[in-house]
Amino acid sequence: MGNVKEKIEDLIKRQNKIMEMGGQKGVEKQHAKGKLTARERIDYFFDPGTFQELDLFVKHRCSYFNMDKMEIPSDGVITGYGKVQGRTVYIFSQDFTARGGTLGEMHAKKITKVMDLALKAGAPFVGLNDSGGARIQEGIDALFGFGEIFFRNSTASGVIPQITCIMGPTAGGAVYSPAMTDWIFMVQNSSYMYITGPEVIKAVTGEETTHEALGGAMMHNSKSGVAHFAGDNDKHTLDLTKELLSYIPSNNMEDAPYVETGDDPDRKNPDLEQLIPDNPNQPYDIKKVIASIVDNKTFFEPHEFYAQNIVVCFARLNGDVIGIIANQPMMMGGALDVDASDKATRFIRFCDAFNIPLLTIVDVPGYLPGTDQEFNGIIRHGAKLLWCYSEATVPKLTLITRKAYGGAYIAMCSKHLGADFVYAWPGAQIAVMGAEGAANIIHRKEIKAADDPGAKRQDKIDEYKNLFSNPYIAATRGYVDAIIIPGETRKTLIRSLDAVRNKRETRPAKKHGNIPM
Repeated sequence: MGNVKEKIEDLIKRQNKIMEMGGQKGVEKQHAKGKLTARERIDYFFDPGTFQELDLFVKHRCSYFNMDKMEIPSDGVITGYGKVQGRTVYIFSQDFTARGGTLGEMHAKKITKVMDLALKAGAPFVGLNDSGGARIQEGIDALFGFGEIFFRNSTASGVIPQITCIMGPTAGGAVYSPAMTDWIFMVQNSSYMYITGPEVIKAVTGEETTHEALGGAMMHNSKSGVAHFAGDNDKHTLDLTKELLSYIPSNNMEDAPYVETGDDPDRKNPDLEQLIPDNPNQPYDIKKVIASIVDNKTFFEPHEFYAQNIVVCFARLNGDVIGIIANQPMMMGGALDVDASDKATRFIRFCDAFNIPLLTIVDVPGYLPGTDQEFNGIIRHGAKLLWCYSEATVPKLTLITRKAYGGAYIAMCSKHLGADFVYAWPGAQIAVMGAEGAANIIHRKEIKAADDPGAKRQDKIDEYKNLFSNPYIAATRGYVDAIIIPGETRKTLIRSLDAVRNKRETRPAKKHGNIPM
């Protein structure tokens, strides 16, 4: 049997062999693509010296197609836990150098083991995907593995944050686990996701496309909305992942991490008093409003390239994390559409699940009109926004900077959907619709009968503006809690957040609602 020293030497020898992953050629091939290896990614991601690997010696047990003669180091995936900025995070990292990082029975069991541990420990779970997909040689056992992972994604949702980094190919059944997680990061020009690849598409439909065009990082960040972030390379993507973790709690029983930012809570925002154009149809950048209000002008924006008519981001107010949802007048006038509704809904539900207060900044002319929107279900998608704001029980603050018209006024976290505090700037226009449209409807006959229809129309437009295109009617009804000077917005919001910090609100007991999906 040998003495203890010999046993330790044998252990180290076995470990070192497995640590070589797919061998020098495989590693060089990975590096030649500009990619880190699975182990290099883990080393870069975790605080130095904190990663503890699990299941290093796990082997597959497939005997079909001569697989019993094939060694796959760590069965193609590294799993374990470590510290990120001092907080525990569980991880798996697929090793493309080892049989393409394909997923089989034991590969999946390694992943599900750390998923179970993360859920029990109340710690975030991160997956680094770089895989050729299902290990076909293992047949149904590979499908079993995917299914076991999907089930756990669902179980853990809303309990611990789940994050996926797509760092190479992810195709077929492998795409569904990432889609079930909270956040998806992709690496530009070296990662892709799709159900069926270019070759299959060409064979079935005759359509020609490329991996990048079909499922690349920017496609999913700008068109499909499947991904939330696009990194320049592996390291940048992992840096973005760590930045996201700094804004979110470890589980649904905790608050997001407080950080002393050094920004004066009473700091004035005089720049906001010149920001809104006199012409109500002229755009301005809502991100300037966000930057002026939040600590150190710093915010972290998911879905930056998708549905740009609405902005969602994490930021801090006096050190406390908030989630911000804001209409963007620079894009489509800030109107709500199918994609913007989905984008905002997903973000709001994440924040509500993980105790992150919401700030909604409103400048919305309405829902985007058109047959395309109606055919694509704007009614159903728009209803999601109403639903999720109503469902959310975290502190909800709303600021109306300019337009708040019609159903979109209601949808953007109005008092009627449970906003705790609603504030408006003096130039806010809170009405059923814009003055031009309202005057044309209300006074149609009168305008038509006038000697000078154009002048009469303008008179009626001005009359409607004076009556309704302001925040005072809403304030007299109590639908706006206060009309504030723009320069005092930051101070007002910080005080309000502090006032509802310990808010407690419940909904009727039920298994779950039936959200309009």
